[in-house]
Amino acid sequence: MSNDTERNQRHKRAMQRKKALVDERIAAADIDKGLMVVLTGNGKGKSSSAFGMLARSVGHGLRCGVVQFIKGQWECGEQLLFDSHPLVEFHVMNTGFTWETQDREADITAAKSTWTHASALLKDPDVDVVLLDELTYMLTYGYLDAEEVLSCLKQRPAGQHVIITGRNANAALIEMADTVSEIQDTKHAFNQGIRVQKGIDY
Repeated sequence: MSNDTERNQRHKRAMQRKKALVDERIAAADIDKGLMVVLTGNGKGKSSSAFGMLARSVGHGLRCGVVQFIKGQWECGEQLLFDSHPLVEFHVMNTGFTWETQDREADITAAKSTWTHASALLKDPDVDVVLLDELTYMLTYGYLDAEEVLSCLKQRPAGQHVIITGRNANAALIEMADTVSEIQDTKHAFNQGIRVQKGIDY
């Protein structure tokens, strides 16, 4: 028996064992519910991942809502793509980053106004997916009442999925979430003096 033949047979046996384990886990997963996904950490890709899920949801014909906190001063590709889509309701806080506004009271007012759109989406049983982009900052900075936000998330329709992005997600959000991914900053072009790039960074 050649080395290649023997290796192929070992591979097949290993994959058969793996398939049996995967099939067993799939069979045991019998719960259907709206998921809460938190994408946090210092690395690039949190919003990119979230909008990838939004694209996937739209592809399946799901009705979606997007609320972007902090962002809004730049022309973002995700907004250009989804803002006029019939399956997507899109809201942007439109203040830009906090170091640009330098006005905490104005930011709080804008955050509260923007939250009204988020809370309405989270109460609507006809909305399948709600993306709350950069929501974590609103809680970290104290712009929104954490108890109100958490209560609204907890009481949303049973089948509604929620995706939350932003650095430093607080413990309560992480505890409530079904899935949490922390994206680490191993290396970033901006730290090497490279400007943000259209289509990649915004």
